[in-house]
Amino acid sequence: MAYDLEEQEQIDELKAWWKTYGKTVTNSVLGLLVLYAGYQGFSYYQTKQSVSASTEYQALQVIDEKDLTAIQAKTAELMDKYSATPYAGRAAVLAAKANYHANEIKSAKAQLEWAIKNAKETSVSAIASLQLANILVEEKDYEGALKLLNATHDEGFDGLFADLKGDILVAQGKTTEAKAVYEQALIKLDVQGKYRLLTQQKLEALG
Repeated sequence: MAYDLEEQEQIDELKAWWKTYGKTVTNSVLGLLVLYAGYQGFSYYQTKQSVSASTEYQALQVIDEKDLTAIQAKTAELMDKYSATPYAGRAAVLAAKANYHANEIKSAKAQLEWAIKNAKETSVSAIASLQLANILVEEKDYEGALKLLNATHDEGFDGLFADLKGDILVAQGKTTEAKAVYEQALIKLDVQGKYRLLTQQKLEALG
């Protein structure tokens, strides 16, 4: 097939351009394909992990709370194999509760500390902080509890954090400071919630 002069010039220019940049373009395309395949593979892996973790967490939830051996084994599996999923943090908090009720306080504290540092959901991390702070209060480690409560946390739990902080200040005999903190808690707590009523009663009790 014959080309006119203008078409032939365009073809020659294209050939020259491809000779100069063709290899770069090909490598770039191949690189993008590899990245896309990697992304797809990673997405598949994440989905598979999430589904597996969900199944394991559901199995954990139906274990008798008194069967600590089974709870600890299932929780350890979730924390080890599925730490990148939300279920690991939830499992740690659930196991901590079981251990606490069994008076295995050291294990409960360790699992709550893990959840605070590793939970993928800020709400779970906040719950773990509150539970661990409560344990520290029982141990009269008020400074340790306050350190936890003063750390950055999910703002949705501000009211509960302030309420517990008020309890600690009362235990330390710091009535004036406790009143101020309880007042802050009342602002943050749900007006219709039961915790707000309890906080109000604590504040009124201080006079």
